[in-house]
Amino acid sequence: MDARIPAEPPHAGMPVKSVLQDMEQTRLAVEMIGLGARLQVLESEVSLPRVRLLRLYKELCGVSPPKGMLPFSTDWFVTWRPNAHASMLLNAYRFMRRGGGLDGTRAMLAGFRMYREHVGVIGEAAELSFTRAWTLVRFYERGMLQLARCQCCGGKYVVHAHDPRRHYICRLCMPPARAGKSRKPTTAGAAG
Repeated sequence: MDARIPAEPPHAGMPVKSVLQDMEQTRLAVEMIGLGARLQVLESEVSLPRVRLLRLYKELCGVSPPKGMLPFSTDWFVTWRPNAHASMLLNAYRFMRRGGGLDGTRAMLAGFRMYREHVGVIGEAAELSFTRAWTLVRFYERGMLQLARCQCCGGKYVVHAHDPRRHYICRLCMPPARAGKSRKPTTAGAAG
């Protein structure tokens, strides 16, 4: 009788990665890169190795991904103009989660597309890049930002998590004193 122990397959103990899962993750990364996602966002949302994400980014964009930190402050989202855009995006994201039945990254992608479509229809420039929109959703999901209903218009707007919300009036109904006033370019001839 042979008392040898049967040999294990060469990849025993290692998780078997599905080709379909790999394709789905690659497709998701391509979609996110196409919308302008930074490498840090991709690493957080996609389960592909960093080296592969770098190669994908370079192949799609023709350049290396930008370096630098991601936005990290909640304050930007509550200032006058960015607040209207952040509120629009966050409401679209919540709609996609609840009404569309999408989860996490898929809801974020659909919400961002809806946001860009809406600002395009009204002829407005998008204030939120994909990375900033992703950061907004992360702040919201972690309870750092919330939505408050405006007493005047009834819309829901982004506010800091612990700001009083009982008698909230949005910045569109009660804009700050200098809202919408920008410097007008002066010409050399008109200045004299």
